Amino acid sequence: MGSPNKLDRASLRRARDLMLKQGEIPMGYLVSTVLTRSWRRSVDAGLVPDGRLPDPGRLSDSELARITERQHELIAHARPVMEYLHAQTRNSGSMIILSDDKGVLLQALGDPDFLTRAERVTLSPGASWNERHRGTNAIGTALAEGQPVVVHGGEHFLERNGFLSCASAPLTAPDGRILGVLDISGDERQHHPHTFGLIRAAAHMVENRLFDAHHARSLRLRLHPMAEGIGTFAEGIVALTEDGWLVGANPAGLALLGLHAADLRITPLERLLQPRLADLLDWNRRCPGEPMLVSRTDGERLFVRVDPPLVVRSGTPAPIASPAASEPPRSALKALDTGDERVSAAIEKAQKLIGKPISLLLQGEPGVGKERFARAVHASGPRQDGPFISVNLAALQQDLIETSLFGFAPTLCREGAPGYIREANNGTLFLDRIEAIPKSIQARFLKVLLDRRVTPLGGETEPVDFVLISATHANLKAEIEAGRFDADLYYRINGLTLQLAPLRQRKDLAAIVVRMLEELAPGRPLTLEPAVATAFAEYAWPGNLRQMTNALSAAIALLDADETRIGWNHLADDLVEEMRWRVPSTSTAAGEATENLRELSQATIRRAIALSHGNMSEAARRLGISRNTLYRRMQNE
Repeated sequence: MGSPNKLDRASLRRARDLMLKQGEIPMGYLVSTVLTRSWRRSVDAGLVPDGRLPDPGRLSDSELARITERQHELIAHARPVMEYLHAQTRNSGSMIILSDDKGVLLQALGDPDFLTRAERVTLSPGASWNERHRGTNAIGTALAEGQPVVVHGGEHFLERNGFLSCASAPLTAPDGRILGVLDISGDERQHHPHTFGLIRAAAHMVENRLFDAHHARSLRLRLHPMAEGIGTFAEGIVALTEDGWLVGANPAGLALLGLHAADLRITPLERLLQPRLADLLDWNRRCPGEPMLVSRTDGERLFVRVDPPLVVRSGTPAPIASPAASEPPRSALKALDTGDERVSAAIEKAQKLIGKPISLLLQGEPGVGKERFARAVHASGPRQDGPFISVNLAALQQDLIETSLFGFAPTLCREGAPGYIREANNGTLFLDRIEAIPKSIQARFLKVLLDRRVTPLGGETEPVDFVLISATHANLKAEIEAGRFDADLYYRINGLTLQLAPLRQRKDLAAIVVRMLEELAPGRPLTLEPAVATAFAEYAWPGNLRQMTNALSAAIALLDADETRIGWNHLADDLVEEMRWRVPSTSTAAGEATENLRELSQATIRRAIALSHGNMSEAARRLGISRNTLYRRMQNE
């Protein structure tokens, strides 16, 4: 653990055995505190050094493929660094490994002879190397400790892993979350002390790549005490809003500015550096790409280089233009825009709210998609890599809402719980059915929103930073008049109210059906039979989007493999009964209604193309369909 040569394997075995027998390690054994903690966690997990391993269930190829797909961004930025490490360590009897934040191995590169030996201890993609499953090991222990570690030979808790020497470093997201671990594992006999420094440098490289990708549309400053240090893995990077507030920083950036992660979003650059941001931007216009010598407010000197946004707002010339960057990245919020004017207006308002400390209140009937809208707001903003905690207050027992929200400290009789508020730190807290929050704790919740601090039951006050999105279908003003809802809390959660229209009032039903079919059966060209399309257009949909999603999901499940059209026989009997009495039975009436639906779909497509100024990719994004599907539907109209 940073000093792997202090004890030989026999001494390490004796120290571990004494801990197993006595519960502690005698002072004469120079075992690090990190190693001691890890051995104790291994014991607590029920592991025995030479005993049978618990079976964590190695992932199947399909399960690994699904996890790999979810982790595509991490893998995309880590893979080039892994290949660089592999080139530097080739023929050294070692391998480069990437795991996720649970310790599941995602990717591995290495020398063939060592890969064969590693496979014997399941050191390969799909296996879990969490401490609970493998005991003390560099990957699992780096995750447990949240810091880089070396585990050499006999320091492994399990005897079967004693032939390994491993160095690992956690990979941290721009918001401070641990995304996974980068590791170099090899034969203990060929251990090199520089491996630890190499893996830490590689982890910094991956973190900086992730930071730049996440904040590509933000103004960034690159910092280092030496001008030559800018552009290296040791540089600090910070991301700023247009008016100079810090919204992101890598660990080196925080250290160079004397900050903590909690200082982000509440600290303007002018409190930290001289000259002002305007002067830095002016310098960059006159000397693009050249570092500028600046002073911290405590007198320390730093070199700063300005990196303009890679994608800028309309009306501002882009400093970097390339074919790959010609189309803006997909916005989860804008993807909800399928042509209805009221939905478009709500999205436009929400878009302007993103990144600002203003609470959002969503109102609308059950099933209109309030949670989906909230998730899209979260996914479109600067906290998209943070947690999204969704809570349906009406689904919780009234007497458990307080502990569920605020959490509680551990006692001798029970473990503690963080509570939803602390779980949402650095992310978004979505409270559905906000009217169900008991009057007895409304004042306490209001204090959290005002002070940005939370006190778990029986615990100490902690700072929290989250965006609040509330939702309801109740009339909160009537609840206030009835004395059931606090007026001060209402005005605090109601920074902006957006009313989400019910499905029966929307004018984009044809586009919604197209999008749902694409989402529920990707790559399968499904349509509705004309009479069913007519019924869909005329039906009131009392359950709104939730009801339509369930209806189409069931219909798709009932389709035969070679069927592409959803008919009456694919719909639930009760839904057919409700729909059919509303739809004229004559073919003429059905044909007219179908033609009206086709005209509505065509008008929706034309409007999306017009709003996108002819950009077909953007039009497809607005409609929530692929570009190929858009072209196909234009040809069919």
